[in-house]
Amino acid sequence: MSDAAIMADSHEIVVDEVFPHTPEVVWKTLTTAELMGRWLMTPIGFEPTKGAHFTYQTTPAGPWDGVIRCEVLEVRPNERLVHTWSGGHDANAEYGSRLETVVTWTLSKVDGGVRVRLVHSGFRRPNNDFAFKNMSKGWPKVLQTIDAIAGEHEVEPRPDRN
Repeated sequence: MSDAAIMADSHEIVVDEVFPHTPEVVWKTLTTAELMGRWLMTPIGFEPTKGAHFTYQTTPAGPWDGVIRCEVLEVRPNERLVHTWSGGHDANAEYGSRLETVVTWTLSKVDGGVRVRLVHSGFRRPNNDFAFKNMSKGWPKVLQTIDAIAGEHEVEPRPDRN
């Protein structure tokens, strides 16, 4: 079912999955800070509102403080979420190198569930090769975790009463 592709020419990571959930349940998993903390990192200041700024805190490296700075660029509830992903420092060669990218989540209703497509774009080569390689391995795992968390929140249909 997984169709994870690393597109070296376009410098983007694409992960495309179909999950047996409603778009609303996956949207909630993608946009609720507490749930985001379970599949990635707990965001500080996240709101699914265009123009909202938020951060993630990860391990600092060299002159980089470990803060990933993000801004919500687009919000279409239950359909699309786009935000920047910026961090790192020019003095770092591998982990923690300067990164100015965009993460796009697209949800599409399909028979039996929802297609979740993640595109993480804007990787500059060779400066971002380390991040590109590690995130290319990490994002497919993140989507599997999102599937599991969404499954916990899926509302079961009520049985018919006679």
